[in-house]
Amino acid sequence: MRYERLCAAVIAAAVCVVGASEAAGQLGARTADEWVDLLDRPERAEGLRIDEVIARIGLEPGDVVADIGAGAGTFSLPFARAVSPGGTVYAVEVDAELVDYIDAKAAGEGVENLEGVLGEFTDPALPTREIDVAFFHDVLHHVEDRAGYIENLARYIGPDGRVVIIEGAGHNARPDQSEMHMTREQVTGWMADVGFEPSEAHDLYGPDKWFVVYSRR
Repeated sequence: MRYERLCAAVIAAAVCVVGASEAAGQLGARTADEWVDLLDRPERAEGLRIDEVIARIGLEPGDVVADIGAGAGTFSLPFARAVSPGGTVYAVEVDAELVDYIDAKAAGEGVENLEGVLGEFTDPALPTREIDVAFFHDVLHHVEDRAGYIENLARYIGPDGRVVIIEGAGHNARPDQSEMHMTREQVTGWMADVGFEPSEAHDLYGPDKWFVVYSRR
């Protein structure tokens, strides 16, 4: 169980995946192949309770979703199916190899409303400012400038849009990775700075993770 919890802490963290020469841009970098090997395993998806996440977020056909730090597309593809017809999912990554991997995976599974997006370390670089749901799953703690990233992300969220953040509670974090530690209270403060406040909190994963939906005040 401890191994599974530790793995869960990085499931979508490929927002920080870069080559070794670029690793200073984010925290906890791995290569694209390493992330795919770690993330794209059927047994991993079973523990993520993706269908329940979709139900609690309330995704509906027509929604536009940004999966930030989409990794191997573990959430992206089910999200795309949930918002079809009429909806779109943007799977944001900073590694072009992962973007290509997600696009190829979607094409292979016949998912046509998913688009990989090559983001930046400080900005998701989304092609629309009408995002209904921006989704982070164990990703934000890997971003070096978290407050700055949230500030930039807010520009892409539509008037009634929401930001969903699922993160580890921190008590299982490694002490030698203090730069990756953050609290729910810190995140709520950064969200408040851009005009968002908690509107829902879900107890889905027990004490190891918190799951909060932020909406505009």
